[in-house]
Parts: sequence; C-alpha cells; structure tokens
Amino acid sequence: MRRAVSLYLPNWPTDRIRRKRGGPPRDEPMVTVSMAGSRRILASVCPSAHKSGLRPGMALAKAQAQIPQLHVFDATPDEDEAALRELARWAIRYSPVVALDPPDGLWIDIAGAAHLFGGEEKLLSDLTSRLTSRGFSALAAVADAPGTAWAVARYGTEMIVPTGRAVDAIASLPVHALRLSPDVPAAMHRLGIDRIGQLAAMPRAPMVRRFGKETALRLDQAMGHAFEPITPLIPEETPLAALAFAESIARLDDIKHVLHRLSKTLCADLAKRGEGVRRLDLVFRRVDQKGAALRIGTAKATRDHAHLAKLFHDQLETVDPGFGIEEIVLIASRVEAMVEMQMMAQGIADSGASDIDLSRLVDRLASRLGAEHVYRLVPAQSHVPERMTRRVPALAPPRGETWPRNLPRPTRLLDPPESIRATALLPDHPPVMFIWRKVRHQVDKADGPERIAPEWWQGDKDGPSRDYYRVETDQGGRFWIFRDAPMDEGGRWWMHGFFG
Repeated sequence: MRRAVSLYLPNWPTDRIRRKRGGPPRDEPMVTVSMAGSRRILASVCPSAHKSGLRPGMALAKAQAQIPQLHVFDATPDEDEAALRELARWAIRYSPVVALDPPDGLWIDIAGAAHLFGGEEKLLSDLTSRLTSRGFSALAAVADAPGTAWAVARYGTEMIVPTGRAVDAIASLPVHALRLSPDVPAAMHRLGIDRIGQLAAMPRAPMVRRFGKETALRLDQAMGHAFEPITPLIPEETPLAALAFAESIARLDDIKHVLHRLSKTLCADLAKRGEGVRRLDLVFRRVDQKGAALRIGTAKATRDHAHLAKLFHDQLETVDPGFGIEEIVLIASRVEAMVEMQMMAQGIADSGASDIDLSRLVDRLASRLGAEHVYRLVPAQSHVPERMTRRVPALAPPRGETWPRNLPRPTRLLDPPESIRATALLPDHPPVMFIWRKVRHQVDKADGPERIAPEWWQGDKDGPSRDYYRVETDQGGRFWIFRDAPMDEGGRWWMHGFFG
C-alpha cells in the first residue's frame, strides 16, 4: 500500500538565509524581495514579519514605512531550489523515493520504509525534529495519496491520515488546499464554495465547465481517486544498476532473476570504486506509472552480490506488480570505503582471517525481523539489575567493558518484576515460603540479603532499597527474589528472575 509524505517548509527562503548568514535573530522581521516591473515587492516574509502585518506581494517601500528596522535580502529562487535539491538528497535516509515539490516542499514515498523508524508517527517526528533543530520550520503529513498529504500538511491538524480515509480528511479543508491557480479559489468564494467537501458535492459536468479540468484533476488527486506519480530524485554520483524491459514482467521468479543480475552488476561497479554497500534500495516502476520500493541495510560494507540479493527475497512477496513491471532499479544509497583483505598467502588459505564473520547472519536476521530487533548486550555502569546492560548494534566493536566476576546473577530476569506473596520468620531473614503465579513454593535453602541502594545520580534518591535473596525450593527451583523495604515498614516481595 502506497503511503506518501508531504514535507512543507513554510519559511524556506528566510530560514535558509538565516542559517547561511547566522542571523538576523528570529524575533526581528526579515523579508526577501524581487522585481515586478519597476517595483520591488516582498517575495517571502518570516513569521515575525508576518505577525507585523507584512505579506508577500506588498511593495517594499510600504513595508519599510511600516517597519523601519526591517531586514531586507534579495530573493534568490535558483539558490532556494538548489538548496531544496540538497535537502532531498539528505531525505533519502527515509526512503529511496524522494522528489522535489518546489518551491517549499518535498515528496517522500515511505511505503515499506516506515517500520525502519518505528512507524509513521515516529518517522514524521524524526523528520521534522531534525529540520527544526537545524533552524527550519517544518510540517509533514502522510496519506495514501500525495495530494491528500499536501493538503493536510498545509491546512490540516491530524498529520497522519489513516488508509482509505482521504475523503474524510480533506472534506473540511479550504479549497486552497487543492493546489489551484489563485484566481480559481477566488471564483469559488464568490459562489459560496469555501470547502473541498462543498466542491466535491457539485455535479462533475457543471464543476468542470465553471472551474476547468485542472480543478477536477486536483480534486481527484486530493481524494485519492486519481494516481499521481512521484518521480524519485537519484543523485548523479549514486551507484546504481537499472534494467528496463521490452515486455513487462510480473512473476516472482523473474523478478528474483533480475535482482541477482542487477546485484552482480552493481557490486562489480563498486569494486572498481573500492566501496561496499551499507544501504540498498530496490525501486520498481510499473506500466501504470505506479511504483514500489524496498530497502535493506547491512551490518558492515559488503560487495557479496548473492548475499545482498537474498536479503530482498522475503520482502519481494509484498510487492504488487499490477499489470506488470517495466523497469527495476537497484540503488546503493549508502556506501563506505571497503578495504581489501588478503585471504591467501603462498597457497595457505585463511592466513590472516581468524575471526568469524557474523555480518551475513546479522543482515539476514535484520531483513526478516527489523534492524531494531537485532542487537547485543554490553555491561553498563550500574548496580540496579534493570540498568546493568545496554543495547548496541550486533557488530559494534568492543570497548573493554567487562561483567563483574563475583556478582552472581540469574540467567533470566523478569521485566518488570512480578509480585509474590512470601512469609519470613524474622525481619531480615529470607522467606520460608512464597506463592508465585498461584503456585506455592517451599524454600529449602537461601542466601542473602544483598542490598542494592537507589542511584541518586539517576534521580532515584527517594526510591526504596532492595534486599535480594537467592533461594532454592524443595523441588529444586532456584529463584532471585527481593523485598523493596524492611518488613516492619510494609515491604513487598517480588520475583525478579531465576537461575538455570
């Protein structure tokens, strides 16, 4: 299912100048100007200037009479578009299908890529927060159709339009959200048509006669009834391999065959450049101009074409070929320098390669389960059991961390700990019996307590201390339990783990 993001940069010209020049301050009005005949008019205004009553199209002389300390810069639309193109190159980190939407936006088709960021909401949040931290005002919306996302990003409030709900999402939006020429909404307003829902309720023939075919097309695109292609921007220096077909293909076996062929060609080109793949995008172009894209990543740079092709196999079944695929493009959207390693010397194989290479296993697991689910645990500087480990990438290099040697811990921890009912004979003694998950356990042996105090530097200054006990039941079970306060203070008992 297609999901398109519309990224809207409402103050792109002024934000770009501020970032480039390091000023003026954001609370001081700033505008860009262009020539209209012999007059200089405002081309764009920053939010501070907009609050002061300045609008694009206003004469510069009038604006300066209204705000004498106005900061004025010449409009440079060519530089704005070039910077927007560079931003599109940066946005390829979110999806291989990114296109310009000048003068103040981008299109991003995130179908098949949103899960890499934890879902659509987290992807939009990451996209806008990164731009905001760099000084750019940014809004983004996602919907099934680009026209729907464009309208919602600029005029809506709910930035994620559920699948199949495009009509409901735009019905209450103003007709300006349809990307029409300025005179068309003005004509609609004279007839009392202010909302898209009102326009959609009109009979189609009278609507086309009054407002033109473009209005009908834009309405259909915004409601998801007409397909609107997104032509991806591929930087010239990006390594890729493409294959177009005289007759379209649709069989899965044919697609796999083409994929392996493209992977072999691409890896041969990368070998000449001394580079290896870290992120690979597979883009399909169908005969009906609809498309799809898949993305995989690798744990380290590689040029193993068979391995790279196999990483896509599980995802290929999700691609809908429609009436046929007319072109397949394989793009190495992220590469790294790859140092060659000598594997044989004077007929002796593996002379310098004693380490086991787990990167292929990690890549296969990440392709099936998601990169966020493939990791390893390393020690962390903490005595609280929940904080003694942290996640790092599966192939992250060791940093010298070691586990405490004389600190016995269970092989499995429960997260969170589970409440149990326990009976102890004396306040500081281990329990003689406890009930966990409705099963009664009689304690035969016990060791402890091991007191773990709260970590004040982590904000736990007022938290309770824990007294841990290792206990063995009469049935041979070995458990790790604790009490979060002394018995006379009403401490509760918890099951935190068990030993193998």
